[in-house]
Amino acid sequence: MTMSKKALAFAALGVSLAALALPAAAGDSNGNLQIKAGLTGLWTDDETNSLKTSDGTNLLALGAHASTEDIVIPTLMLNYYFNKNVSVELFCCFGSTSIQGEGLIKGAGEIAETWMFPPILTLQYHFDGMGALKPYVGAGVEWIHYFDEKVGDNGLGAAKVDLDDSFGFALQAGVDFDLGSGWSVGLDVKKVWEDTQVTWTAADGSKITADHDIDPLIATVNIGYRFNLFGGDAAPMK
Repeated sequence: MTMSKKALAFAALGVSLAALALPAAAGDSNGNLQIKAGLTGLWTDDETNSLKTSDGTNLLALGAHASTEDIVIPTLMLNYYFNKNVSVELFCCFGSTSIQGEGLIKGAGEIAETWMFPPILTLQYHFDGMGALKPYVGAGVEWIHYFDEKVGDNGLGAAKVDLDDSFGFALQAGVDFDLGSGWSVGLDVKKVWEDTQVTWTAADGSKITADHDIDPLIATVNIGYRFNLFGGDAAPMK
């Protein structure tokens, strides 16, 4: 797994901006807004469904496929509580990953690299009555926008690579432990089902196109701060 300096810079900026708002809002475990900063591991469950050349050659049938690099990235989460049980969370980050040739094309090495912006929006249900332990489940969607794609040091003869944006369904489970005064530590796990299309283009215009399932498992350890968005102390939520 890798974590790029650019991703760290994005996360540091986000944490700094969030921290500027905290002094004006006293921590409150009943508050309606929670900010979390975390470290996230992303493991892909890769499956190449189609891999064809411009002339129709089925490279998948010949034993060629690809895999996506597992990564570790810093992340931020914003959680707005409608009441003590129901909230909506926006999870976001920036990161970079690479695609490796496998099977017949394993010798091609790194066949693509890309930056990605992968926000996840989930509706959560929080269980109560367990003291400081606050488990929850959620469901929602993830969208991944790929940018700054590069062919990497590939042996395919590709001069250009493009990845289509991904969109998929997400399930979530996690737990927060309330430390008091609005602070918490937590563990969050998400599973997403989504795919993308990757197109490599050679200098002569010929192409190789892959339909590829990503289906990542996303696990985050985090520290959170909860407060009342509109100032003051929040009454216990019902």
